Amino acid sequence: MLEQMLRYTRVLSIVGDILTIRATKVGMGDLAVVEGRDGNRSLAQVVEIQRDEVSLQVFAGSKGLSLQSKVYFLGRSVQVTYSPNIIGRIFDGAGRPIDGGPKLNDNRRVEVGGPSVNPTLRIVPKKFIETKVPMIDVFNCLVESQKIPIFSIAGEPFNKLLARVGIQADAEVIVFCGMGLIFDDFHFFRETFENEGAFAKTVMFVNQASDPIVERLLAPDLALKVAERYAVEEGKRVLVLMTDMTAYADALKEIGVAMERVPSNRGYMGDLYSQLAVRYERACDYKGAGSVTILTVTTMPGNDVTHPVPDNTGYITEGQFYLHGGMIDPFGSLSRLKQQVIGSVTREDHSQVMNTMIRFYSGAKDAEKKQQMAFDLSPLDHKLLKFGELFQRRFMDINVALPLNDALDLCWQTMAECFNPEELLMRDHLIAKYFPQNVAKELQGTAS
Repeated sequence: MLEQMLRYTRVLSIVGDILTIRATKVGMGDLAVVEGRDGNRSLAQVVEIQRDEVSLQVFAGSKGLSLQSKVYFLGRSVQVTYSPNIIGRIFDGAGRPIDGGPKLNDNRRVEVGGPSVNPTLRIVPKKFIETKVPMIDVFNCLVESQKIPIFSIAGEPFNKLLARVGIQADAEVIVFCGMGLIFDDFHFFRETFENEGAFAKTVMFVNQASDPIVERLLAPDLALKVAERYAVEEGKRVLVLMTDMTAYADALKEIGVAMERVPSNRGYMGDLYSQLAVRYERACDYKGAGSVTILTVTTMPGNDVTHPVPDNTGYITEGQFYLHGGMIDPFGSLSRLKQQVIGSVTREDHSQVMNTMIRFYSGAKDAEKKQQMAFDLSPLDHKLLKFGELFQRRFMDINVALPLNDALDLCWQTMAECFNPEELLMRDHLIAKYFPQNVAKELQGTAS
């Protein structure tokens, strides 16, 4: 089969895993097979074209290759297997099954990449996705077709949070993409999805740390193409989970250095923003079809939010969840689309509860500072300190799982345990309807 294709043998150089040849009629992203002198063959992809000089990233590395190697172009770009049969399957970063399941040779294969969605087919985001994580549902709602990262640092339980959202979120299909995962993390996600009953609606694309780096760049494209097909052709509400986008950006940097490109900021290439945006912009609520929502992890080296990866990400996405100290920080987190659903899709008291809880928690942090500096505390300060402790334990712990309405009820109960109704500064009809009078009476009886 390969012998019938046009063969190129004019290899100019091999730098790292980048092989450069002279060739014509080749497109960006095209696949090729590189044959070494020992007869071994490896897949490669075109990553740069300069006139008749074509650079290819060799998937399995350049070991065993020489200037006498032969290159056969396949005449197509990367394809991914797509059909309803791939639900519950695990693939590597190149789209090959790695779960020991049956072969998928008879299933349809679709081209990866292509332009983003026609703006006229995009619907304004207005559908709430319940995750049962109070710090998300109550304070920074996740909305269908939103693209939003979890900002964190190494050592934080960001993968645990990502998995919890996956198994608890109101989504019909979960597409998971792991980039540069160590085996323990891969096993954690697989075991969690299986044990929690979410594997039956999940497709996994996993590039492990020991896998070829070029597959780290392919994995998100494969996952997003599959998600797009499920949304468009099957009308499914798809949630895409990706970790870690910093590993993806580091792979871009490594390949750029190997190709001797001039770096921009901290060694990253100048097209980092564009590369990230192309992936994030796949999030969409399709007119007359389903939707793709993207939740990612972006680790911040040195907890530096000005690092090029989180910095560029912030300009692309619609907010972020800031994971700090094992909890979602309400002050560092933001969902720019939450106003699309709060009070209109969710319960009428949602907005007032959200704002009042954050106001009291901010006061609790100020009271903590006064206490640490040995200032006298007012009766209100003592109430705020009690509220702050309850707030962290009942809402900020990422292990807490509550439906939204139950979480709102717990917010009212927490406020009633710490404050009188007139101290809430909320609308009278909401206090009359939702303030738990029984809790206030019990506290008064205890105090007397």
